[in-house]
Amino acid sequence: MEPRVTQVIDLQHYHHGALPEGFRQMLIDVHADSYADAMDNEFNQKFPWFVDHWSAMTGFTCVIAFDGKQPTGFAYGAPLPPGREWWRGTDFVPNNGYTATFAVSEVMVRPQWRKQGIADQLHSALLRGRSEDLAVLLVDVTHPKVQGLYESWGYEKAGEQRPFADSPLYAVMVKSLRS
Repeated sequence: MEPRVTQVIDLQHYHHGALPEGFRQMLIDVHADSYADAMDNEFNQKFPWFVDHWSAMTGFTCVIAFDGKQPTGFAYGAPLPPGREWWRGTDFVPNNGYTATFAVSEVMVRPQWRKQGIADQLHSALLRGRSEDLAVLLVDVTHPKVQGLYESWGYEKAGEQRPFADSPLYAVMVKSLRS
């Protein structure tokens, strides 16, 4: 296996209550580029709603990767309220009762910057220094390579769920944030 070349990029951090003008549109543009072949899917067309929903949450954090001034990708999420963690309803049992959970809602890299380690950089930067016990994310079960990538980052599949009637079936992936 050839070593992976990681492009040097600039990572910028953004937080709830301090989002710059144009932030929302930047994420929507990256999403549209990333899902250009699937934008006829009604669920993908709801992405602006998700940006508004997540960015309004207390604790929302986003990391955007830039190549010069060009946004190449982003990762964002927020802490989940107790009792509303996505792993609830699966067979997952937290170790030692630790349940504070950070939801990784999106990790996305534009096609021309993929396979350079940028997603890993974004994900790591998003979770670095988190106070929660666990990270959770959802991955479409029809994308086993993406699920494998998350497993290589320390996630385990806890179960499956369909959070919205029109959403894909997702694998619920959980990772401990405690050493």
